[in-house]
Amino acid sequence: MNPTTPRSTRPTPSPSPSSRKVLVVAAHPEPRSLNGALTEFAVERLRAAGHHVRVSDLYAMKWKAVVDGDDFPEHVADHRLRVMAESQRATLAERLAPEIAAEQEKVLWADAIVLQFPMWWFSAPAILKGWIDRVFTAGFAYGPEVPPPYSEGALAGRRALLSVTAGARETAFSDRGIHGRLAELLFPLQHGLFWFAGLAPLEPFAVFGSNDVSPERFEAARQEYGRRLDALFTDEPVAFRSLDGGDYDREMRLLPGVEGPGTSGIDMHVRSGA
Repeated sequence: MNPTTPRSTRPTPSPSPSSRKVLVVAAHPEPRSLNGALTEFAVERLRAAGHHVRVSDLYAMKWKAVVDGDDFPEHVADHRLRVMAESQRATLAERLAPEIAAEQEKVLWADAIVLQFPMWWFSAPAILKGWIDRVFTAGFAYGPEVPPPYSEGALAGRRALLSVTAGARETAFSDRGIHGRLAELLFPLQHGLFWFAGLAPLEPFAVFGSNDVSPERFEAARQEYGRRLDALFTDEPVAFRSLDGGDYDREMRLLPGVEGPGTSGIDMHVRSGA
């Protein structure tokens, strides 16, 4: 599949609401972990609903996490590696490393993407960050050859859901919690990855206190996750503002007074009243 096909002819979400295509990307080294169980549950639930599901289990795939010259087979080894430029050149020429091209094909195939991972040091595991770094190349997810970011961009029409486990209690991730709000910690993925590339991010699903989950709590988590998966294509996405929607100036700064009274921080980039 050509990842540089013009937007009008790129694969777009399936029109039928009863059968969609979902890519689940899992990032945990232990299949018997809570993350492994949630991945298995998600795949079974989605397939039972009639959806087509593909899984990228990054540890099982032994995914290489770092971007380097090997990602671009035609890069001359003794030349300076300019990652964005080389990434775009290789993407447009269809000369990316085979494993990257395969993952891009899955992204284009999907109507929705689910990322399943544990929160490690307030972020995604390195292997998942490496999947993002290598797969969302210039010319594929961003850059002058694709539609502008923070809008109906390069990967428009697709939905995205983060399913996260965190060892700390839920109250620690509240507005007055010591770790900060979960929405703030996940903003780089929700806004800086998904919305930047045109995917519509849903509110994340999270299991807190994940180091000690009783059978009763796990069953409750399964029930809640099941409801979220059932509504994967009907829940309203997070209402992030569009860059081209008139709310930002030429310097990509939010215009004064656009936000609601008392709004600050990342909340300013969500449409008022949404």
